[in-house]
Amino acid sequence: MVSVIMAGGRGTRFWPLSRRDRPKQMLNIVGEQSMLQMTVDRLRKLRFMEEIYIIVGRDLAEKISNEINGVPKHNIIVEPSRKNTALSIALVALHLRQKNPDTVMGIFPADHLVVGHRAFSSAISAGRKLAESDDMLSTLGVVPSSAHTGYGYIQFDKKKPLLEKRAFGVKTFAEKPTAAAAKRFIASGDFLWNSGMFVWKTKTYLEAMELHMPIHWEIMSKIGDDVGTRRYKTTLEAEWDNLTPESIDYGILEHAKNICVVQSEFKWSDLGSWNAYYDIMTKKEDGNVIKGEGIVIDGSGNLIHSNGKLTTVLGLSDIAVINTEDAILVIPQQRVEEIREIVSQLEEKGKENLL
Repeated sequence: MVSVIMAGGRGTRFWPLSRRDRPKQMLNIVGEQSMLQMTVDRLRKLRFMEEIYIIVGRDLAEKISNEINGVPKHNIIVEPSRKNTALSIALVALHLRQKNPDTVMGIFPADHLVVGHRAFSSAISAGRKLAESDDMLSTLGVVPSSAHTGYGYIQFDKKKPLLEKRAFGVKTFAEKPTAAAAKRFIASGDFLWNSGMFVWKTKTYLEAMELHMPIHWEIMSKIGDDVGTRRYKTTLEAEWDNLTPESIDYGILEHAKNICVVQSEFKWSDLGSWNAYYDIMTKKEDGNVIKGEGIVIDGSGNLIHSNGKLTTVLGLSDIAVINTEDAILVIPQQRVEEIREIVSQLEEKGKENLL
């Protein structure tokens, strides 16, 4: 089995800390190592994992090659531009197919937090068994610990148990819900958080793309024909531009019949926003989280992330203040998902130095 780490995201919801030249996955957010290095180290601990690959845009490829330990340079696959997850995974799959189309590949985001190595290993092993024995497309669904509105959900079919009820058939995928809908999901007992981690055979995935994304497959197959040849880079550059972006969920998983979800017990966070960061951090008695120099007076539930500057808050609650050398963000915690709008405004104004 091999691992594929998707490391091409921009991490815009972590602005102003996350920037184009050093996005979230390259930052030491929760420890002394970058999120990407933590992911690599987590996967290297799995005794059945033979190799690790990283798929990333050319803008970060050299930096990752120089800074990340445990992944050989020739295992860093470069995509010319961002085309979303379905195409990123397919590009790596085409490289793996050259060696062995029956290779089982696990797909993992570069910037997620996972706690509980034994449960993590067990879930991936279950997905591996289903891939090898039944040609299944497995997604890892995390048992929810709260009615979280920032995650997608997977509804599993209790009437279709697999591997002694370690995995199930899938009824539906649900987008990030409202608070009321999330509570209904949890109460029903048959919804799991969609972790964005997957396990399947290389050929099973490529066959699914051919079936459910035929237009994309026609282009990808041309690229695949030239993998390992002198023509590869030229073909990749020429054909990649013809592809329209598509996510793995919309492109394949929501249409596939051989899809299942592995019920996973490890603790998990996608660290997708400053709220997610706040949730995992140790809080003071008043519920404030302070990293760096900060003072809160007469306020609770605040997040202060200060990079070298004293940041003070008086009489305010439930806000996030993110302080970097060249930018300050002040935002209500319930609106941190809207940070992308700020990034869009900066793009429109040509503030490239702040992106």
